Amino acid sequence: MKKSILFAGCGVALVGALAITYYGVNTPPSPELALSNQAIEIFNEGGCISCHSESPTLPFYSSFPVIGELVKKDAKDGVKHFNISNELNNLANGIEVNKVALAKIEKSTIDGTMPLPKYYLVHWGSQTTPKKKEIILNWVKEQRLANYSNGLSAAEFANEPIQPIAPPKDLNMEKVALGEMLFHDTRLSANNTVSCATCHDLATGGVDNLRFSEGINGQFGGVNAPTVFNSHFNFVQFWDGRAADLQAQAAGPPMNSIEMGNKSWDEVIVKLNDDNKFTEQFNKVYPGSYTGESITDAIAEFERTLITPDSRFDLYLKGDKTALSESEIHGYELFKQQDCATCHTGSNMGGYSYDLMGLYGDYFSNRGDEITTEDHGRFKETKAEYDLHRFKVPTLRNIALTWPYLHDGTAESLEEAVDVMSIYQNNKTLTEVELASIVGYLNTLTGKYNGKELTNTNIQKL
Repeated sequence: MKKSILFAGCGVALVGALAITYYGVNTPPSPELALSNQAIEIFNEGGCISCHSESPTLPFYSSFPVIGELVKKDAKDGVKHFNISNELNNLANGIEVNKVALAKIEKSTIDGTMPLPKYYLVHWGSQTTPKKKEIILNWVKEQRLANYSNGLSAAEFANEPIQPIAPPKDLNMEKVALGEMLFHDTRLSANNTVSCATCHDLATGGVDNLRFSEGINGQFGGVNAPTVFNSHFNFVQFWDGRAADLQAQAAGPPMNSIEMGNKSWDEVIVKLNDDNKFTEQFNKVYPGSYTGESITDAIAEFERTLITPDSRFDLYLKGDKTALSESEIHGYELFKQQDCATCHTGSNMGGYSYDLMGLYGDYFSNRGDEITTEDHGRFKETKAEYDLHRFKVPTLRNIALTWPYLHDGTAESLEEAVDVMSIYQNNKTLTEVELASIVGYLNTLTGKYNGKELTNTNIQKL
């Protein structure tokens, strides 16, 4: 009898000790700390860097047989989805955290998917308790409102991961006028047959609706041409990010042997100099006449005007509840539930990060076609293994007009694109109803250019 009482007492003491330990390691940060510092403490104690880093800080048991291999696999999978290293560094140094990172942290916190149960069962302090969850979500809101809000959303939508597009401002209209003419000028190509507008036709959604665009002498590129509309918002240009801004992007095609085929800017400048009227106009804005830098500066300034605000979805975010149908609103909620808004976020709904094509499954193997250099994505530029098959996330603005889809142009319809992305990026096959709802929502993203709804003349030919 005494032994039973002793064992029972020991059991109660052990449970009590465990409870005290659990409470101690899961005590939330002091409310006296700034929200950013509270978030830092939660992320550090949560062990996020253990999996979400190219150089993870693995726990001691990662060297154990069997379990060690599971740990290493979790770390490999974790960084595929999200690399938190730069964001923790930015947070610690008072630098704004990337809007895509905010969206991913917010969604995983809401869903309770991080940290994995098998991690926090061993590392109790990593668990996201209700109080920690509240702190993280408040921090995300604070960051978003401080750094990314453009003040256009109605109060109830101010913390949405997607915001309305703001119109362009601080433009040099003289440069814009020159840039518009140059954008449509075939003299930028070696044989005077190709202009910027050839592949990025403003009458067809800023694209050519071809899988691969045709350059000089009937040559074709190896990657789908992205829309030029709203490209000003992209954090880099091209799928592989090889251009830092619009001016650097504008300098690429003229010297590309497949696209415009010039060997130097001198070839272009000779032709432009023969146009006395245009040269006189150009010299008024750029004294000293033509250079590759001045030509691309003008084109970039024009491309800054290619903004398409006031889509029906934007109007909804601004407070017009009649702008979307109930079905389209449901499609937006599904879009967020399926994690689409963690990459296609911000006012441009994309263009703010690189992400891996094929988080789940081997997209390129299953596609069947031979893997090309263009399929390497960001790896083309960095040669870093981590960047293989990572691409700049494309904007979804005006997506109904910019088929075919994906970097390889293999998805000919929105339905096919959404289906493929759901399978390979979210590990889920959508039902027909879910697919139709999300596509219905995507059709509300067509905005206005110069006050008129953007259209695509190719639709009439289908």
